[in-house]
Amino acid sequence: MKGGGYLAPDHVRDVERHIFDAELVDDSPRESRLRRWWNRFANWWRRSPRVPSPLRSRQAARRAFMDAVAFALRSPGRLLTSVGRGAVAAARCWRRWVRVHDYRDAAEQSEKLADKFIEIRQLTLFRWKVTGVVALAGAAAVTAAYAALGTSVLWFTAGTCAVVLAVFGRRKDGEPGRKPVLAGPRTLEWTMDSQVLVDAFRDAKLIGKDETLRLVERATHDGAGWAVTVDLPATRKAADAIKHREALASALAVDELQLVVERVRGRGGHAGRVFLWVADEDPYSGPPLRFPLLDAERWDAWRPIPFGRDARKRPVDLQLVWTSLIIGAIPRQGKTCAARIPAAGLILDPHTRLYVFDGKGGKDWRAAEAVAHRYVCGDEQEHAEAVRDNLVELVATVQSRYARMSELDDEVCPESKITPEISRDPELDMPITAVIIDEVQVYLENTTRQDVDGTKTTLGAYIADLLTYLARKGPAAGIVVILVTQRPDSTTIPSRLRAVLGSRFALRVVDWRDSNIVLGEQMNTRGFDASTLLPGHKGVGILRPDGDTDAGAETLAVTTRTYYMDNAEWRSICERGRALREAAGTLTGHAAGDDSRQAIDRASVAKALGSGVSPGADVPTELPEPLASVVDYLGEDLTTREFVPTAELTGALDLDPTGFGRDMGELGCRPTRYRVADADGEVRRVRGYFTADLRAAIDRISADEISSADDHEADEA
Repeated sequence: MKGGGYLAPDHVRDVERHIFDAELVDDSPRESRLRRWWNRFANWWRRSPRVPSPLRSRQAARRAFMDAVAFALRSPGRLLTSVGRGAVAAARCWRRWVRVHDYRDAAEQSEKLADKFIEIRQLTLFRWKVTGVVALAGAAAVTAAYAALGTSVLWFTAGTCAVVLAVFGRRKDGEPGRKPVLAGPRTLEWTMDSQVLVDAFRDAKLIGKDETLRLVERATHDGAGWAVTVDLPATRKAADAIKHREALASALAVDELQLVVERVRGRGGHAGRVFLWVADEDPYSGPPLRFPLLDAERWDAWRPIPFGRDARKRPVDLQLVWTSLIIGAIPRQGKTCAARIPAAGLILDPHTRLYVFDGKGGKDWRAAEAVAHRYVCGDEQEHAEAVRDNLVELVATVQSRYARMSELDDEVCPESKITPEISRDPELDMPITAVIIDEVQVYLENTTRQDVDGTKTTLGAYIADLLTYLARKGPAAGIVVILVTQRPDSTTIPSRLRAVLGSRFALRVVDWRDSNIVLGEQMNTRGFDASTLLPGHKGVGILRPDGDTDAGAETLAVTTRTYYMDNAEWRSICERGRALREAAGTLTGHAAGDDSRQAIDRASVAKALGSGVSPGADVPTELPEPLASVVDYLGEDLTTREFVPTAELTGALDLDPTGFGRDMGELGCRPTRYRVADADGEVRRVRGYFTADLRAAIDRISADEISSADDHEADEA
């Protein structure tokens, strides 16, 4: 009863049962203490230097057992090889001794060989006699022992001789006392001798002759290659090993594509710890990699999209939300296929909206017409103007989204950024929107003159300004920009646009300048150069992600082989994406048969582009030499650096300083002296060019081109 304090027998039994259950809890602290002590002991066992490394874990024990078995199986062959090498070395040593080479060489150096001839002859005969006496005495001793003790003496003598010869011949050719007659091919012998790795680092000038490496994790067979982690000597940096990967690959006698060099970062790494992985064979050969999303019914655009695999066959995913992507390569290297991979992930999310513009005019993107909100295919003037109008519409959409997000509650929009909930709310109408432009150079190189809010410019420059705005301010509003080009040069992709594209993927290009334009300045000096990729490696490129990958959160760039899907599989994904949108009621725009656009205030769009549209192109279509090469070399540094020494430009471009100065002077760029600090911190006066003068020359040439175009149109009129 609740009020009188009386408990019925059934209630008493319930209380007793609950008390009995509660008593079992008293053992849990004891168990937790035992578990805690056990974890401490296990942690000490794994980390203590007093515990032999093969006993620290099951994996280490298994590895030690495999090594012991391999050593036992290889020992007979290695013993025979060492005995043979020792016999040859001993015969050479005896021959030099019996022929008195040491005495003869000394006499030749002192130019007294004729005077010492008789002495050398007598000493030679004496050593022959000693050899004969020792041989007869040894044979007599063995014979007497054999007669007295039996065949065991022969076995003992043979074993002793074998051990002595094996020890004597344990050193390889090239060390003191070993001079090879003809060197054979260099091979990577990871399981045979770790000295090969040390010699490779020395040959690559990564460590000094008196320095060595410290083994952190011994060489093990990891997947389809060998992996090892080493510590460089003090003051040596892992970044230098990555930068000189090609030299290290040459020293290891492998192709540089088979060698992966990474800095070990985080808790278990430091600036001098290097991880090496060497593939047994070409890691990028073999049949194409099947795209994993071909079997997926749908996908979430907020999740990283499977993009490809690295040399170690680890998956490489690409995060698209919050960033933009540029893909550059020469023709027929897999650009379009690489762009369709992230596009497929967006298509399989029914809550995304796509703007697809194909400057090639083929059928590569024709299937995407069934899901695209806006679709343009072609390279004619009308197509370029349609791209411009659609981008203007999208810029206005970004402005509208920011205005609406500023009025949302903090619970709905806490950071003035789009969220998964906002992007899927049909009432807010702010889905993830992707702008995919294949062969973007077709539209960026359009020189048709435009008058935008009172400013004269070109259609290509205006499109570049619109894309720059979308790539700079669009990600927070849910805008993803994907650009594909076969002309990755500074005149095609303006620096102001490249600077705001977060993720970059470069397939094979012509030279390191084009590679740097896609991946970023000085990436080739950091060990990443897309011009070194092989022509036969279709779909293989260097990915510089704007985010984490399975290859490591601190990975600067990774060579990736993209997944592959043929046209039939691509059409299947687009059909599946249309069905998902029809079911979710999110099929809009061109795919739904509605090509109408909302009214747009173009003046407000031009104002939103920042300081107004750029007068003319960022760089004219054709710059005269050597200014064009200077612009290619500087890239983004043209706007970030203040001064560039002449010696740096002539050295990087391999030009004659006298002719370079004369040609630059004709273009209106006069050199001047300026104080700069060298690598040692010492300030010196050097001759060079201010980047402001270079930009002024570019603007002057651009203005001249526009003026010439005006005069030409006036003459035609």
